[in-house]
Amino acid sequence: MEREIDHTVNLCLPNGRLNPRAIGWSRFPRHRDNLTGWGRNKRFDYWCVTTPEVVLAFSISDTDYKSGFSLFCLDLATRESVADAEVRWLQRNHAMSAPWGTRPIVGSGKRFDVGIHPCDGGVRLTANAGRVTAELFVEIGEDHESMGVLVPWSSRLFQYTRKDNCLPVTGRIVLDGREHVVGGEDSYATMDHGRGRWPYSIVWNWASASGSTDGHEIGLQFGAKWTAGTPSTENSLRIDGHIEKISTELEWLYDPADWMAPWRIRGSGVDVRFQPVFHRASKFDKVIVRSREDQVFGRFSGTVTSRAGRTYQVRDHFGWAEEVHRRW
Repeated sequence: MEREIDHTVNLCLPNGRLNPRAIGWSRFPRHRDNLTGWGRNKRFDYWCVTTPEVVLAFSISDTDYKSGFSLFCLDLATRESVADAEVRWLQRNHAMSAPWGTRPIVGSGKRFDVGIHPCDGGVRLTANAGRVTAELFVEIGEDHESMGVLVPWSSRLFQYTRKDNCLPVTGRIVLDGREHVVGGEDSYATMDHGRGRWPYSIVWNWASASGSTDGHEIGLQFGAKWTAGTPSTENSLRIDGHIEKISTELEWLYDPADWMAPWRIRGSGVDVRFQPVFHRASKFDKVIVRSREDQVFGRFSGTVTSRAGRTYQVRDHFGWAEEVHRRW
């Protein structure tokens, strides 16, 4: 079993190496970013808002020698999508070094801008990208549980990630002049917050979904590949607001030659199938710095079982699964 952390802890020792006391997981934000040095540090925040009509996702990142931000919006009825990204070489986004939730984080460029603005009771998400504009409020209560985990590759390389789904969201998204009102039981926000020091090349899987079946709210949070060989996993369930950590690796079955074919994820307390409805692919190649991302949106169905032995149905929970390779 992974150790649960219930107190504030620094990521690093005074010499900049991994603090052994930071290895473990938490259900509330406990890890404090005190990264030092230059060249391998990576800070990022990713948000995805899903509704029955539209998906909006954006990220903001800082990797010492560059900063960047990206945006993606998908009309689920027409399958029309908008995607853009901007990179600033040798420019830092210093707001990302501040403790999470203490100051706004903004990505602003020539073509579009996105922002994460802490406020009373949650965060405000904004986007202005020509074809896409958004103004959203994500409610985050003080008792809201999330899954944070420190993944140690070595004393020099490690990653803290906090995954948070089933977040209530309200507001509006305008895509190509059509306004989509966001709110209600089928609208959710998901956050991926990361701070760490990464290896040069890494591959990962990530899957997330939010939804309710038979009156029970179930959040799925699964990861693979990048945690293999470490004492940590990125796997957990959210059952009626409470995080249940899964401390074993899960089996991912999918076809990299056909991303739209059905996927299956199974293992300790988990047996779900995923049926994709849209494939988003992106590539970035600057020889030394490369990125290849295949993300598919769709619906999860199957069963999950709590540590107490109760089995819950998962029926058409909307979310995504991905495989990403980064070299930076």
